[in-house]
Amino acid sequence: MKLPNHVALANLPTRIEYLSRFSKEVGANIYIKRDDFTGGEFSGNKVRKLEFAVQEALDRGCNTLITCGGIQSNHCRATAAVAARLGLKSVLVLRNNDTEVKPDGNYFIDKVLGADVRIISADEYKNERKEIMEKIQEECKAKGDKAYIIPEGASNYIGNFGYFKCMEEIKSQEEELGIVFDTIVIAVGSGGTYAGLQLANKVLNLNKKILGVNVCDTADFFKDRIYEIMGDSKEYLGLDVELHREEINIIDGYVGRGYALSRPEEIEFIKHFARTEGIILDPVYTGKGLYGLSSELKEGNLEDLGNILFIHTGGLYGLFPVRELFEN
Repeated sequence: MKLPNHVALANLPTRIEYLSRFSKEVGANIYIKRDDFTGGEFSGNKVRKLEFAVQEALDRGCNTLITCGGIQSNHCRATAAVAARLGLKSVLVLRNNDTEVKPDGNYFIDKVLGADVRIISADEYKNERKEIMEKIQEECKAKGDKAYIIPEGASNYIGNFGYFKCMEEIKSQEEELGIVFDTIVIAVGSGGTYAGLQLANKVLNLNKKILGVNVCDTADFFKDRIYEIMGDSKEYLGLDVELHREEINIIDGYVGRGYALSRPEEIEFIKHFARTEGIILDPVYTGKGLYGLSSELKEGNLEDLGNILFIHTGGLYGLFPVRELFEN
């Protein structure tokens, strides 16, 4: 099966490492795929999706990328970096109730990269972000520019192929390493990473279990969203494959205080993991994701997972705005 064209941006393949001390601690065989190493400015999982979305934008003759996310969005930072790399303009619609927020972390890098940042409230983001981005698209048109709108997280029919391609990469690495990963675990925040992995899992007949740990919303919300994205990608390529909502596995219960809000136990886990394996997780996605997996394993709620591959989807820059949480 031939995937859509994409622009090569990420440093691939990303390596896979065995977490020997952490595995012993939780009583499972856990490896980690370092998608935090996809790049410096584009570090994380978002650039894999952007490779496909931005190619579509270029094919349509667009010179401006518009997207949205939280004030510390990894996706928005990666979009700004990709735009600058390719000589495009970028407009970021960021969610934050304080319009005078101090530039830090991802938001600071957005500014360094020259993105046009528009800050809107949480209510506006929830109810009006699509209309706001469409209005900006019209503004661009009035100035003689042609803008392409990328949805939150680049999680849609085209961005989805970034993690379809990642699953092909994992399959190749399994052959090189002489190991089969029975279970793949990721943090879920917009659904596109899970959707790409699961679609490839079905199309390539890999029979892996894909586990997601949601960091916002609910398991049911993401099952619906992931199923929708997979269906859109299936229709886009005319794939002959059966998709089933009940095959989507989401471990609920680790949203905690809410999206991008950390509990003390999550912060302690991030510090403990860093000191155990020398790998730094982020407080928004991977910290909650691996904390959820660790807790479920220790409580005996997960069985027969075999060799587990956790995908580190990046997010290092998100630590800096909450540095005070790590002072003790």
